[in-house]
Amino acid sequence: MLKWAVIFLLISLVAGAFGFTNLSASAGQIARILFFLFITIFVILLFLALIAGETLF
Repeated sequence: MLKWAVIFLLISLVAGAFGFTNLSASAGQIARILFFLFITIFVILLFLALIAGETLF
């Protein structure tokens, strides 16, 4: 999922450089949503692993 966020971020940057502002804004918004979704899932799974007693290191 983080891979898709980076891909949409790159699409947003390229589209912005070429002047496609609507496409750039849309791709940037998708990248932002995917990134925060990835971070949320990561934090939830980290929390569940700590509760289950799994050692991380």
